This record gives sequence, structure tokens and C-alpha cells, in this order.
Amino acid sequence: MAQGEVLGFEEYVRTRQEALLRSARRLVPDPVDAQDLLQTALARTYGRWDRIEDKSLADAYLRRVMINTRTEWWRARKLDEVPTEQLPDASVEDGTEQRADRALLMDILGVLAPKQRSVVVLRHWEQMSTEETAAALGMSAGTVKSTLHRALARLRQELENREAASRDARRAEERGRERCAA
Repeated sequence: MAQGEVLGFEEYVRTRQEALLRSARRLVPDPVDAQDLLQTALARTYGRWDRIEDKSLADAYLRRVMINTRTEWWRARKLDEVPTEQLPDASVEDGTEQRADRALLMDILGVLAPKQRSVVVLRHWEQMSTEETAAALGMSAGTVKSTLHRALARLRQELENREAASRDARRAEERGRERCAA
């Protein structure tokens, strides 16, 4: 790669690093994994930087590399996790509702398939249009719409299930207190 291309890549990374890291954090729940994802995507993109003729599309290219990398990691994961009926309690360090909502959202995004999660992240967090999302993911606009519809329905169902479980737990706790008081 020519010296000018190397400097161009370095400048691109300097100016877009924060936005790209935010995108990575939305693709994987763990902040350390998000940094690893971005670094891996940058390393893969570096080798092909001189082949990207329209540098204004570099963000879309890099997001696609991040999505592909995350999908590779997801496929290669070890399946030694055992699903349970009861989800662990989410810890909230600072107690603010906004952070609790964000943690809940990141947690329930984990129930989506990688393709669904990618569509939700690009459409709602990255605020890409349907057409931009379709181009970034290499699918038709209709596929983006139907995938988004199914993903949002799945997220709604997951939220309802968690709310119902939370209500049931509170009721059981109240009954236990009433028995102790009697």
C-alpha cells in the first residue's frame, strides 16, 4: 500500500474511531468484545484500503466487515452455555433508569439471530434508511423490512415475557411477606 494510502487510512481511523466503536458496541454486548471487533475489522480493512475507491463508503464497508466478523465469532462460539428458565438479575451500577433500560435492551438483543440484530442496529441505532441498510447487508429492501418486522416482534415478545416474569416474582415476594407478617 502506498504511503498516501496508509496516511489516508490513519486519518480515517482517527476521525471515525468513536463512531465506529459505538457501532461495534451495538453489535456485541461486551465493551471489550466491541473493541476487539473494531480492531479486527480495522485490521481486515487495512489490507484492502487501497481497493476502496470511494472513501465516502468506508463506513459502510467497515460496518459490513464488523457484521461479518461478529457473525463468524457467533458461529464459532462454544455452545457450552446451558439455557435456564430464570434469567440472572441485571446489575445496575449507577442506578439510573436510562442505563438500566440500555442494559435491558442490550440483553434482549441477544435473543435475536445475527441477521436480525444487524438489521435492528443499522435501522434504529445507526438510523440508516431501509435502502442503506439493504446495501450494507447485501440484501433487498423487502428482506430488510420483513427481517426488521420479525425482529421487533421478537423483541416485543421477549419484553412482555420478562415483564410477566418480573410481576410474578413480585407477587410471590409479597405473598411471602404477608405469610411472615401473619
